[in-house]
Amino acid sequence: MHPRRTLRQLFAATLAVAAMYPGVAVQQELQLDHRMNEHIEQVPAGPQGRAMLETTVFQPNGPGPFPLIIINHGKDPGRPNLQPRDRFYHMATAFVKRGYAVMVPMRQGFANSTGRYRDFGCDMKANGYTQAEDILSTLAYARKQPWVDGNRIVIAGQSYGGLATIAAGTRDLPGVRGLINFAGGLRDDSDRCAWRSALVTAFADYGTKAKLPTLWMYGENDSLFGPELAQRMHAAFEGAGGRGKLVEFPAFKRDSHGMLASRDGEKVWLNDTMAFLQQVGMPTKVIHDVPPPPTPARTSYAKVDDVEAVPFLSENGRRAYQEYLTKLTPRAFAVSPSGAWTWAEEGEDPDGRALATCTAKSTEPCRLYSVDDYVVWTGDLDQAEEAAVTASVTPAPKVDAANSVPTTSIGSNKATN
Repeated sequence: MHPRRTLRQLFAATLAVAAMYPGVAVQQELQLDHRMNEHIEQVPAGPQGRAMLETTVFQPNGPGPFPLIIINHGKDPGRPNLQPRDRFYHMATAFVKRGYAVMVPMRQGFANSTGRYRDFGCDMKANGYTQAEDILSTLAYARKQPWVDGNRIVIAGQSYGGLATIAAGTRDLPGVRGLINFAGGLRDDSDRCAWRSALVTAFADYGTKAKLPTLWMYGENDSLFGPELAQRMHAAFEGAGGRGKLVEFPAFKRDSHGMLASRDGEKVWLNDTMAFLQQVGMPTKVIHDVPPPPTPARTSYAKVDDVEAVPFLSENGRRAYQEYLTKLTPRAFAVSPSGAWTWAEEGEDPDGRALATCTAKSTEPCRLYSVDDYVVWTGDLDQAEEAAVTASVTPAPKVDAANSVPTTSIGSNKATN
């Protein structure tokens, strides 16, 4: 079976030189955002509750009870236990502003959740039902918490999480008023697997047992589930008795499958989502101020497109910076006196991802040079950085073995990129 491509691979974790340093920045643990009371809870799941789901929780200030949204993740290629914790930070922020608590459970076998990931190949119906079991466990846990309003809950999911969310809607979901499917589905490129038809069949089955209103959102340039397939899946769901509004939005950046992870995605999903929430009796008014996270200050060191102004770079590094200038925002470029460099674009915390990857491949500390469309580099070097720069451009002594007299050759202390 070939890897299933999902949100993070397509959009949220684009890193330069990723092939040379696989997963370094993706695997970094994101810092908890205490402005939104972000924390991790362990949710019991599986037989006798023996599995524990690593679940990210965001809450407004105060004891609650708060209305709740549960957001369900997709699947990255490779082993599920190597997949990092999802948090849907941009969407979570919008909901905390509106007074919601947010829960993002990593299902069994994903990230640091225990239990076993179960794969049913091209049986998409079974895949959806199996993943839905952990959503049901999360809902049961949530409704027991004093900070959750057990009668005002909505469940959403992206990609594989969208498939699982619609599958969960075939069950009794106490307190849940509606379901949201963002680019839901699961792709399987193994030989002789008609995964598109299998998805249509799965959604038709879910439609026969659907109990709640649903909102579906798919983009024109979704590389996994394009307009024709989205229409087939939705028609099968509604034709079998399900209730769901399909919103087909225009092309979003390079691939609309990653829309939900983008800082700019809110412009696409917010209005239709709020209209749906209002329809099912959920709150939509902004009642809390959540200031944006701090960003590096703009400097006058150079123009962002002045490639020659970027310090420490080899010719290869300058070509990389030129390529970086074609990338989407949000983006960040980090450099080190050792000559190491890395850029990251889109998704959550490109600044942190760029710095983490650069640091992993550098013998010297890395600093951000530019963010989005401006330079943040100050040009000030401390003594350690000045020494590193000097070492990187000073010819290294070469000892003549015959007479032990040092000679010189051109060399540098640049990192390989």
